[in-house]
Amino acid sequence: MNSTPTGEQAATADLLTETQAHPNQFALLGQRRFAPFFWTQFAGAGNDNLFKFAFTVMVTYQLSVSWLPPSMAGLVIGALFTLPYLLFSATSGQLTDKWDKTRMFRLVKNLEIGIMLIAAWGFVEANVPVLLLCVFLMGLHSTLFGPVKFAYLPQVLNDRELTGGNGMVEMGTFVAILLGQVAGGLLIAVPEVGHMQVAIACVALAVVGRICAQFIPHAPATDPGLVINWNPITETWRNLKLAHGNVVVFRSLLGISWMWFFGAVFLSQFPSFAKEVLHGDEHVASLLLVIFSVGIGIGSLLCEVFSRRQVEIGLVPLGAIGMSVFAIDLYFATRALPPSELMGVGAFFAQHKNWRVMVDLGMLALSAGIYSVPMYALIQMRSLPTHRARIIAANNILNALFMIASAVLAGALLAAGCTIPQVFLMTGIANAIVALYVFLLVPEYLLRFVAWVITHFVYRFKVRGEQNIPREGAALLVCNHVSFVDAILLMAASPRPIHFVMDHRIFQAPVLGWLFKLAKAIPIAPHKEDPATYEAAFARAAEVLREGDLLAIFPEGGITSNGELQPFKGGVMKILEHAKAEGLDVPIVPMALTNLWGSYFSRIELRGGKNVAMVKPMRRGLFNRVGLEVGEPVPAVGVTPGLLQQRVADLLQRG
Repeated sequence: MNSTPTGEQAATADLLTETQAHPNQFALLGQRRFAPFFWTQFAGAGNDNLFKFAFTVMVTYQLSVSWLPPSMAGLVIGALFTLPYLLFSATSGQLTDKWDKTRMFRLVKNLEIGIMLIAAWGFVEANVPVLLLCVFLMGLHSTLFGPVKFAYLPQVLNDRELTGGNGMVEMGTFVAILLGQVAGGLLIAVPEVGHMQVAIACVALAVVGRICAQFIPHAPATDPGLVINWNPITETWRNLKLAHGNVVVFRSLLGISWMWFFGAVFLSQFPSFAKEVLHGDEHVASLLLVIFSVGIGIGSLLCEVFSRRQVEIGLVPLGAIGMSVFAIDLYFATRALPPSELMGVGAFFAQHKNWRVMVDLGMLALSAGIYSVPMYALIQMRSLPTHRARIIAANNILNALFMIASAVLAGALLAAGCTIPQVFLMTGIANAIVALYVFLLVPEYLLRFVAWVITHFVYRFKVRGEQNIPREGAALLVCNHVSFVDAILLMAASPRPIHFVMDHRIFQAPVLGWLFKLAKAIPIAPHKEDPATYEAAFARAAEVLREGDLLAIFPEGGITSNGELQPFKGGVMKILEHAKAEGLDVPIVPMALTNLWGSYFSRIELRGGKNVAMVKPMRRGLFNRVGLEVGEPVPAVGVTPGLLQQRVADLLQRG
């Protein structure tokens, strides 16, 4: 038998080797599984915006089209580009799930070349109807590209690379948008040859994108047996119902769509904001776009740094807070600007009061990048692989609807007499209300945010052996119990949600008790004290494992009073008995929290022998170094409380 690997097997082996290397997000640009894809989407986003912006400038400043006045040109072009998202997203999601992703990439890029050849003729002939048709067709191109772009990443990146990969894509997209608009505006303005230059640039970028797509490795179809429903109305409704089936995913889709609503309010008002409020010329309006794009890019890249290279949705509330704070401050920074003549970029920079405006705008955009990237990664990770592209298609539909609603509401507010800063103020306040509502509906976001704050600003938290936490399927986590925040630290270490079995008395702690109730932790009491709570806890624990989720228990039965590991009680065995009765073979993952004893949230003995926690906040200073050691999973067969206690004790020695 010939043992020489085929080309496809060799490519697969290369991808596995790259994946195991766990590179940072910038190193991905040197790898075949990511780099050709990145430059394909970069060229596509740049071409979209070069074409649209050049066309907008042409009909606004260079042509006189009676049926398309300059004041309506941007609106018409934007509407035509968005329309395909509503009409064809559902079909696009189906094709992406059914076909090899590489086939979709190449098909879309072939389509782009054809569209750009037609557009090139339209620019040379200054034919507005042809160019409007091409706007619609480029919207179709982007509609087809969206699902495959986001469905491809989780097939070639592991969970620890997903946030960084999405951050790179988000950054690349906004940089490409910026460069495309700048290039489109500069090229179309060149006398006599501007139209020809734009035509050549559009076709050249389409060809570059197609060449890059040729090097994207194969990503097999996730649902090759899918029967395509070509009815966009029924399939759109089916996709929305499909997305709604996973509550966390669907509400994340709504969260992303809200971000597009929020961003569209600002982006659509930049020209008027620059002229009427900041008293700047068109170059100042371009400067605002540059600041916004750079801010989004930086925020997107920071997500991997802030998240310890896992999908950290605790960053979403941080981004939401920044979006509201800086949108509201933008109102206060601009409400008292005195009237003046239109100024250029130099004069704008020279006035120090404008620096606050630029900082607000940049930080607002940075916060939006931090807000959106973890949500995209969560959707990719939590969606079924066979339905992932259709979920992304549903997101594109919702994004389009929210952006349309944004334009309508912003227009209505301005028509009612609101100023642009007042619109920004109301958008910032609305963002705070929407974010709070979403975080209460999906408390996982808020809980992970609390965990992120504690592990970054209270403790210096280091995890070793995190690869031993199963990425899918049920597992029982057992850990020593040192403080009132043990559950929060475990939550921060795991990319998956954890259900905790906790002593019922901990729910009485201020703030923390509310958080644990919000997390739907399972209270347990001694059988002699409260038999009903005792039995209900084990029934609920078995249900969690049956659903394939992670369950954590602190087998000591309470927080240690002296820092030493206490004997493990029999509750862990009762959970395993319930799991066995359900026909489940659940692995047990031992864990050990280290160097946590003596910190603010652990107990301390005061004079008189009283043992209390959360007193003397500075008793160990700031940024205490604590750790979590995660051991290899232990099979349930033959396990005993003593064996698990020894495994945890060994981990404590290692830490």
